[in-house]
Parts: sequence; structure tokens; C-alpha cells
Amino acid sequence: MSTAAEIEISYGVSPDFYRLWLGDELHYTCAVFDDTDDLRQAQLAKLAVIHEYAGIRPDSRVLDIGCGWGGNLAYLASVRQVREAQGITLSRVQRTEIERLNLPGVTVHCVDYRDFEPAGRFDALTSICMLEHACRPEQVRAGEALDVYRGFFRRAWNWTVPGASFGLQHVVNDRVPRELAEIREMGWFAGRIFPGSAAPRTEDIVRAVGPYWEIVRLRTRRTDYLRTLSHWREGLRRNEKLIRTTWGDELFADYERYLTFCMRAFDQRYHSLAQWSLRRID
Repeated sequence: MSTAAEIEISYGVSPDFYRLWLGDELHYTCAVFDDTDDLRQAQLAKLAVIHEYAGIRPDSRVLDIGCGWGGNLAYLASVRQVREAQGITLSRVQRTEIERLNLPGVTVHCVDYRDFEPAGRFDALTSICMLEHACRPEQVRAGEALDVYRGFFRRAWNWTVPGASFGLQHVVNDRVPRELAEIREMGWFAGRIFPGSAAPRTEDIVRAVGPYWEIVRLRTRRTDYLRTLSHWREGLRRNEKLIRTTWGDELFADYERYLTFCMRAFDQRYHSLAQWSLRRID
């Protein structure tokens, strides 16, 4: 699992920085461009997909694992108007942002998911691009990834009631780059922007869910992430002067480099994006 210090490197810049290129609701994950090219509408379409996959209803008690700055929690509370929504994050900055929103029926916990002990069980789970932080690169190299993911899905099972569903989205590793320059660039952005994280392979998730969750649906959206990244980079460049003035030249250069490489990584199929609907095995 990424440490709290590593999470702050990834998400600890002021929310005002991310808002300039992610949008006001701070959705830092792949959008769904089935019926639109507008980034905000595509992000809402993503939430609709994940909520459908999780079987969320107005009377649902929902846990969002890796809740970011609260975009999904806000949508659950204000639009879906669920009975209760809780979120887990390791970032103090993100927790503060969510608490500032003062969302009705929403509670946020700044805790490692492995230490989370809820007071009751949940009807539905969502997790949108948190799984990349569950397994460390050295654990992958040591062959421990499957055990890590099984532990994640076991805990998720323990947190839910019989009949629960889980809407899950995460980046997946696909092809391995062959060019040395590409390998070095991948290592740079993994260490500089997302230290302590490693995207899973699809086959690891298929094997890991087995004892606890039935796979109902799997959809990949590699090209959707490419379009999302293009929107983000455009927003970053549009606000270049303000970002350089407020947060410095190095931060702008790092994020432009990271977004540019990620666009190439999804274009070349080094990465893809998976969305899963899982049903609890009772």
C-alpha cells in the first residue's frame, strides 16, 4: 500500500491547482465519452456507470474506497440522495476538502483501508482508481500482488451485506514498453507523481476476486482515458501562466511531462482502464 507520505506527493498540492485542469468537481479518474465530448458530462457519465455496476439505490448505504476530494461522495449525496455515504482516503488534504463541502449524510475517514473497521456493513461499494495504490512495486516484483489483491477483496466482502454489489474502476498494466526511453519515462512518472503505486494486471484481478466476488461485467475503456488525459493536458496548458506563477515552473513541467507520457502510454497500450461490476458471493 502507498504510504500516507507518498499519497501526499500524489494528491497533496492545493486542490486549487488540480481544479484548474480537472474541473470544479475534482474527478481525477477516467471519464466516459460514450455520448459527449464535454469533460464534465463525461465524468458524470462515469459515475452513472459505476453506480449502475454497484447497484446503488436511494436506500443504499455506500462506501467509496479511495474517495479522492469527494466528487463521487458529493454526487451520491446530492444527486443519488443515498441513505448514507462514507469514504476512505489516506490524504489529509482530501479529507479537509470533503469536510469543507459539508455534505449531508457523508462521513470521510482518513485511514489505510487495511485498518478500516466500519460500525456497520454496506449495501454497495465503489472504488474509482484507488486499487493502483494497494500494491507496492516491490510487492509486485516479489510475486506478492495476488495476495495483496485477495486481501483487498476479502476486506471488501467483510464490509458488505449479503447481496451487495461493487462498482470498481482502475488502470491496468497491458503491454510492456520495449524502448529504453519509454521504460525510463514510465519509471520517472511512477516515482515522481505516484510513488509506491503499481497498476494491476487484469488476470490478477480475475484470480483475486474469485473466493469473494462474482464477476458480472467487465468493460475496458483505454481510448476514453486517452481522451480524458487530452482534456486534462489542455486545461493544464491553458492555465500555464497561473500555475507557474502560483506553484512554480517545476510543478508545471512535471505535470505536463506526466500527462504527455500517460497519453502515449494509453495510445501504445502500455496501460488500459477496466470497469468491473462484482456481485458478493454469499
